[in-house]
Amino acid sequence: MGILSRASYVVRSKLNALLNRAEDPTETLDYSYEQMRDELQQVKQGIADLTTQKKRLEIQKRRLEENVEKHNEQAREAVRQDRDDLAREALEKKKQKMSQIEDLEGQIADLQSTQDDLVEKKNDLQSRIEEFRTKKETMKARYEAAEASTRVSEAMSGVGDEMEDVGRAIERAEERTDEMEARSEAMDELQETGAFEDAISDKDEIDRQLETGRTSSEVDAELETLKSELGAEAGAEAETEAESESEPPAVEDAADEEVEAELEELKDETEES
Repeated sequence: MGILSRASYVVRSKLNALLNRAEDPTETLDYSYEQMRDELQQVKQGIADLTTQKKRLEIQKRRLEENVEKHNEQAREAVRQDRDDLAREALEKKKQKMSQIEDLEGQIADLQSTQDDLVEKKNDLQSRIEEFRTKKETMKARYEAAEASTRVSEAMSGVGDEMEDVGRAIERAEERTDEMEARSEAMDELQETGAFEDAISDKDEIDRQLETGRTSSEVDAELETLKSELGAEAGAEAETEAESESEPPAVEDAADEEVEAELEELKDETEES
């Protein structure tokens, strides 16, 4: 089998599968039922047309029979008047009408026979339609019940077309989520390494290293300055402490004199009271 033949076979197979899935037996049954009803309606219409034609022939027959009776009266009257010629003419017309009546009776009989056959077929077809209708409704009920049961089973087992679509949607969502999470982590990593700043900066690697060196030197210089300031402050504090340690005796003497003076005042107040 050539490539084109295999491709054509695959296409036909897939097309047949789609048609089988698209075909709804309930719709097919309903369509067949409607077709049978249309046929029955056509048979009924044929019977009605046939009956109408038969009625026309019967009306025509009655008119001929009336003419036959009329020609009989004409022939009797002509005989009474001794007009044999008129009597003969009336009888000849009567004979013609009788011949026509005979022909009409044959046609009417044929139409009646055909009508009887059609009525019998119509009754048989109608019975078959009613039987088919009962079977159709039973088959539709069975199919719908089986379809509902299949849908429930597929939903519970997760093998139905809808569940397959849901499963594929979940897989795609998980893949997209993993991709976005990985992308977010990559962006954070690039941000931390400064890749974004490098990408938008005009400086090359040498400029960045030199700038880093200058920044480091400035930081070291500022650190030395802070150390010097802190050393000077420490020396001043040390001198202040040394001076304060040498002065305390005089301060203590002054404090003792104040205490003694206050004590004497208290004694004087006590004696006066």
